[in-house]
Amino acid sequence: MFDTMTVTKAAAGVLGAFLVLLLAKWGAEGIYHTEAHGAASYVIETASDEPAEAAPEMSFEEMLASADVGKGAKVFKKCQACHKIEPGVNSTGPSLYGVVGRQVAAVSDFGYSAPMSEHGGAWTPENLDHFLTKPSAEVPGTAMSFAGLKKQADRVNVIAYLQSVAQ
Repeated sequence: MFDTMTVTKAAAGVLGAFLVLLLAKWGAEGIYHTEAHGAASYVIETASDEPAEAAPEMSFEEMLASADVGKGAKVFKKCQACHKIEPGVNSTGPSLYGVVGRQVAAVSDFGYSAPMSEHGGAWTPENLDHFLTKPSAEVPGTAMSFAGLKKQADRVNVIAYLQSVAQ
């Protein structure tokens, strides 16, 4: 059924493939060293079971005192699509000139949504911080479709910028 030549060819094919595999492995081990030679060049930190030390938390007042007005001006560019900073200039949203300390929905020539008009209170820096986190959560039903600023540093910088413009 099988002659010697066929068996020899099949065996040569299998052994030849095995030889090529061994040579490739030997060559790869020569190029890519798998064993360690001394200390690691760099160490990748991984999570440990020990609780991480909490960073000292700053109060809102301390953050506002150390806020960067220049960074706030850059972050405010997200707001410029709907709000103007010039006094009395409304756009899709009311003018934000003098907004810090102003009563909510107090710009007389702007048509606020009913939920915003009913919200009440004043735009203190703390209230602005809460509102800018996610406006729709702070004033449900507001016409403001802005998603919010997730980073508190961005919110504090914008508030500091708004304060600086009105001075």
